[in-house]
Amino acid sequence: MAINTIMKNKTYNVVNSEGSGGDGNSSSPPSSPRRQTSGFSQCRRRLRSKVQLQYFRKDSLAAGIFVRRNIQFLLLLFFLYFSGLMMCVGRFSDFLRHSREPTAIYKSHVLLEKLWHDIETDNSTALELSSVWQFKRRMKVQKPCPVLATRRRLGSVEVSSGPAGYLIVEANGGLNQQRSAICNAVAVAGILNAVLVIPSFGYNSVWKDPSEFRDIYDEDHFIATLEGYVKVVKELPDELISKYDHNITNIPHLRVEAWAPAKHYLGEVYPVLQEQGVIRIAPFANRLAMNVPSHIQLLRCITNYRALRFSAPITTLAQKLVNRMIERSSMTGGKYVSIHLRFEEDMVAFSCCLYDGGDAEKSEMHSFREKGWKGKFKRKDLDFVAGRNRIDGKCPLTPLEVGMMLRGMGFGSHTSIYLASGKIYKGEQHLAPLLKMFPLLYTKESLATSDELAPFQGYSSRLAALDYTVCLFSEVFVTSHGGNFPHFLMGHRRFLFNGHAKTIRPDKRILVGLLENMTISWKDFKDDMEAMLLESDRKGMMIPRVRKFNRKNSIYAFPLPECDCLQSHDSRGINHTLNVLDPQLEPTRGRIPVSD
Repeated sequence: MAINTIMKNKTYNVVNSEGSGGDGNSSSPPSSPRRQTSGFSQCRRRLRSKVQLQYFRKDSLAAGIFVRRNIQFLLLLFFLYFSGLMMCVGRFSDFLRHSREPTAIYKSHVLLEKLWHDIETDNSTALELSSVWQFKRRMKVQKPCPVLATRRRLGSVEVSSGPAGYLIVEANGGLNQQRSAICNAVAVAGILNAVLVIPSFGYNSVWKDPSEFRDIYDEDHFIATLEGYVKVVKELPDELISKYDHNITNIPHLRVEAWAPAKHYLGEVYPVLQEQGVIRIAPFANRLAMNVPSHIQLLRCITNYRALRFSAPITTLAQKLVNRMIERSSMTGGKYVSIHLRFEEDMVAFSCCLYDGGDAEKSEMHSFREKGWKGKFKRKDLDFVAGRNRIDGKCPLTPLEVGMMLRGMGFGSHTSIYLASGKIYKGEQHLAPLLKMFPLLYTKESLATSDELAPFQGYSSRLAALDYTVCLFSEVFVTSHGGNFPHFLMGHRRFLFNGHAKTIRPDKRILVGLLENMTISWKDFKDDMEAMLLESDRKGMMIPRVRKFNRKNSIYAFPLPECDCLQSHDSRGINHTLNVLDPQLEPTRGRIPVSD
């Protein structure tokens, strides 16, 4: 009885203290006392709890497995739903993007037809070729060329006084990509103090030209010109090549990172050259940075503008073609315009651009792409790509568009034009409008006889060398789609014409916008073209600022100021370049004196 009373009081006090939170003034009623239970009831309750717990554990395990499987299934469903949603959203966003982004459709032929009467009856004074270029560069007193003796000390590496070994490279690509590799090879040989073996030309599946160095360039002149700068030999000594079974390809080749600086060659390549006595670098395209010490840069200049002279067969025919162009340009004082036109079938196909050929053209270009570049062009929205490329200025200009541009700039129908190009895509159809605007249109095929061209047929680089020479001596050069050919030619013309490229580089974005405007008048079109010519004139004489080793532009396109020390010691200017074609020629003006 006493125990029960104590338990009641203890229970009451605990509950009351918990309910009040420690506040003695709480008005909460006390809890009811616990009901007394017998020992048997407590045992039965414990037994029931154990049984229920066992069943609960079994149910929990089954439920856990079921829940986990359901979660995995739900995650899979969510992933599939999300993927489908993203695909739909992606396609829809592409649709929105395509619908928002402006595109262009080729309609230049329609505009020409609309404006042809105004073009034909335009009585304004034609532009004189002798007065095309208004901007003149003020010539400065040039510093002497760098002393090449300093090449023996570059950075922290001491280069031996004697040759460290032999350097072998392979020049790939077309004519001017090979030219770049040759110039860089001479520069690398200068860095390493190596003996350069005449570069070999790799056979390219695109150019398909098996020509060797001596077929395109004067090998003996190349070696003699570089004497005192870099030693050049035609082949490896027998005692060295015999170690490799008289096969250069057995010589282990080094892989050099693209645009490698001079320090890389000194730190990584030079020790190997000293150890082995010969190294072969392959591939060698763009394997030397533009930023190199001035005396190494000079080696590029000497190689490009002095040592690389075309072989006798190319030089002889090139001279004849230049003379014939001068003779056929009597109405313009012996001056002519040259155009580098990139409208061959492979270029049209690779650009993914569409013109006025309709579905037949689409099918033809698709077949050509699959044949030439298997699997590279798989996008189904090529119509959009074509329109986008066109408005971005990435499509090759047609002969018609080049003709309209030149007539708009003020070149009259009596202007003689030399067309440098491969086989034009659907040539008869696409050249007809250009020939209509400029009847005095010539190519190497029309200037040379079939017998004269026969030795060059099937050799794309030799044919390109003919085009290069005729374009080099034109009063105006027009580039329509970029590439290595205009890249090198513009630089050569800058070197030749006191820093002025004398080149028309159209802003194709602006030009396409004008050609898309079916309401434009001939007068307005001419105003815009004259402004474009003026801009080409201004940019043609620009020279990049080069401070120490911070050159960003290509020295092959912008040879000044590093290469102008060669010109400062040569007062003959263009006459020297003519003599590079044939050293026996006397300095002349105008026609090159060679039997025709």
